[in-house]
Amino acid sequence: MSKSLYIAEKPSVAAEFAKALKISGKKQNGYIESEEAIVTWCVGHLVTMSYPEAYDPALKKWSMATLPFLPKKYRYEIIPNVKKQFAVVKELLNRGDVDKIYVCTDSGREGEYIYRLVDQEARVPDTKEKRRVWIDSQTEEEILRGIREAKPLSAYDSLADAAYLRAQEDYLMGINFSRALTLKYGNEIQRFLNTKKWSAISVGRVMTCVLGMVVRR
Repeated sequence: MSKSLYIAEKPSVAAEFAKALKISGKKQNGYIESEEAIVTWCVGHLVTMSYPEAYDPALKKWSMATLPFLPKKYRYEIIPNVKKQFAVVKELLNRGDVDKIYVCTDSGREGEYIYRLVDQEARVPDTKEKRRVWIDSQTEEEILRGIREAKPLSAYDSLADAAYLRAQEDYLMGINFSRALTLKYGNEIQRFLNTKKWSAISVGRVMTCVLGMVVRR
């Protein structure tokens, strides 16, 4: 018997979907299953972009000579402390009796990105029907409406592309500028703080802008 799989962004949301769908099956290790359906969840991000040393161990050492770091193809890896849940989700996504997948991660760019990374790393075949649930709240009525009106996942490909691009931009800015500024000014900051601890300068697309606003105030 074929089953539908519902994947939420976090356990609390998965519980609301199970309640709305009247799935009263036994709660397993990382999912809830009944005769007709399965509900599982991520715990936020399960997959992340790999650090430079994953491309080349020599890049673990910070050096101006290796900057800028601009990979031709980005690598991804499972976040260590959520490997167990990723394994659960991966197995469910690829189960032979699961023929339809409802993506129920948060309705937005980041929620889209969270699932797309899981789909990518779990190597979910395109032969499975994938539909996107887009809701504005977690009431039973809204959840059921979202499921009824779920569009093909491909309808959100542009949103996924935007999410990947944003993540890559953040990655390149963080890796390259953090290393460059640390190598150039880290020792001076260390002397200014009168500490023997190595001082790293963290740079981020949002973080650095907010820091600048705080300084100007």
